[in-house]
Amino acid sequence: MLQSRNFQATGEHILQIPISDRFSIYHRLQELMIPCWCLSDGSLRVQVNSCLTAILVRSTVLQFMASRQELIDWLERCWQL
Repeated sequence: MLQSRNFQATGEHILQIPISDRFSIYHRLQELMIPCWCLSDGSLRVQVNSCLTAILVRSTVLQFMASRQELIDWLERCWQL
């Protein structure tokens, strides 16, 4: 399950992501040039400074963690808009 702790002053969020997906998400965020760090407790710290960054983080996490049906439903909603 994805959990986030928000650090308002710094714009950082800590995401609790299953270890099996953590490094894949970390590498994708690095490709998108979003500052992030894998912590020893299994969490992923992400620096979010804009709405665009938040959208990219959400999209990246969903890409790895959502079920096929959830992704299909999301895509159909996008097409309808």
